[in-house]
Amino acid sequence: MTDIQFDNRVDAGQRLGTLLKRIRLQHPLVLAIPRGGVEVAAPIAEALGAEMDVLLCRKLCAPDQHELAVGSVNESGDVQLNRNGRALTESSATWLERERARQMTEIARQQRLFRAVRPKAHMKQRTLVVVDDGVATGATLMAALQMLHDANPHEVIVAVPVASRESIPGIRALCDQFVCLHEPEEFWAVGQFYRDFPQLSDERAVALLRQHSPNDRRRAESRAHSSMTSN
Repeated sequence: MTDIQFDNRVDAGQRLGTLLKRIRLQHPLVLAIPRGGVEVAAPIAEALGAEMDVLLCRKLCAPDQHELAVGSVNESGDVQLNRNGRALTESSATWLERERARQMTEIARQQRLFRAVRPKAHMKQRTLVVVDDGVATGATLMAALQMLHDANPHEVIVAVPVASRESIPGIRALCDQFVCLHEPEEFWAVGQFYRDFPQLSDERAVALLRQHSPNDRRRAESRAHSSMTSN
């Protein structure tokens, strides 16, 4: 039996968009985790008639254990540590500052790319739909979710095409609703569930974000209105 569930990220996003349209949302904002999540998020934003933004948040990794998340840092530089991270900082505060600086370098690179076309959206009292192209360990997604509570949203919904069963309890604990199309018994990598799963380029991610920015949406609505009134 094949593991493939989706033709590509666009197909996955369209299916998620169909499900999310059935849920009552309050001024929804679709938040994509770059880069792959942007291509899934774009058709969701289209289906919901919603704005799209990126969630620039990086997990902090334990020394010599890059798969072990010990916390997260957001684009403002705010750090949130989990239990493992707090234990590590008691023995080595210098490690945390080095790891924070390393991840902030990547966030700064992403800011230069994405904030040039999409200033950070306000999140207060909105339904936040957090999207990625799949969840293996869940570390990055959970790091992102931990940073959203201070934004005072109306609710947080996680929408992903596929997730490992081991990751799901931790994710559910950090959001109000969890929407997932496929929860396989065996999970090796996100790409195994896609027929076409190329690495998404920065250029493609930026173009998709630009298409769903407020300015572009207003221009599109204005063009549509002008077309209707001229006919």
